[in-house]
Amino acid sequence: MSIFKKLKDGLSKTSRGVAGAFAAATGVNDELFDELEETLILADAGTEVAAEIIGSLRREVKTENLRGLDEVRAALVEIIAQMLTDSDARDAEDGIPRLILVTGVNGAGKTTTIGKLAARLTADGKKVLLVAADTFRAAAGEQLTVWAKRAGCDIVARAEGADPAAVVFDGLAAAKARRAEAVIIDTAGRLQNKENLMRELEKINRVVEREAPGFSRETLLVLDATTGQNGLLQAQEFGKAAAITGIVLTKLDGTAKGGIALAVRSRLGLPVKYAGVGEKTDDLLEFDARDFAEGLVGI
Repeated sequence: MSIFKKLKDGLSKTSRGVAGAFAAATGVNDELFDELEETLILADAGTEVAAEIIGSLRREVKTENLRGLDEVRAALVEIIAQMLTDSDARDAEDGIPRLILVTGVNGAGKTTTIGKLAARLTADGKKVLLVAADTFRAAAGEQLTVWAKRAGCDIVARAEGADPAAVVFDGLAAAKARRAEAVIIDTAGRLQNKENLMRELEKINRVVEREAPGFSRETLLVLDATTGQNGLLQAQEFGKAAAITGIVLTKLDGTAKGGIALAVRSRLGLPVKYAGVGEKTDDLLEFDARDFAEGLVGI
């Protein structure tokens, strides 16, 4: 099964709802728009975002004088794809090492995502170093070490309870000494104690700014796609503690509805960078707004 087929299968719960709305439609009318809006709300897009999308669809239908259901469906794909497109996305510059901070609540798939991302970069020929700075979660370093071995990359880890900022300092020293081309730092996911989380991330950021000024930086938040609108709340809270630059949406395996991607993009302006569609090492794909929109709408 191709990874893109996995993405569309992962969004099947919502695409079946959209397909049902079109199948039951007697024409391009208010009943169709209402059914589509309800489907998007149930898909975790949220009432405001669903209303925004269907409002755009109504205007498109009127402006372009769309009469056929297939035309309306294609217009819906286009609206969703445009909403999700990251117009500020830039390719990594050759010769400039990447530094990726990864955060997210425990259980969202953070460690697995880091392992998959490391494997992806290693397969692209990059020299990757992992830094196990989530030192408070039991066995986090051991789990990340297993993923480092699978990905064929180096790792810097310390004993449980070590100062995360000190681990990052050691990791960046190792990265410079070993000429690593990509450094991925696992950071804490203790959202229930926001004050500690904020202090910890601030300390880590200070170390990064001081020790890695020549690196291009990203801060990715891992969200479990099955958590629905709770994912939006997580993104809001982590955004207060760290300058999040993008989202990794995990567990798109058929149980998720996918609409949280729309909510996070529309409400917080955060683009989805990667999507996790399974448990295998290569089940992480670079996010494509059109593929996602087509999967959500069922094309």
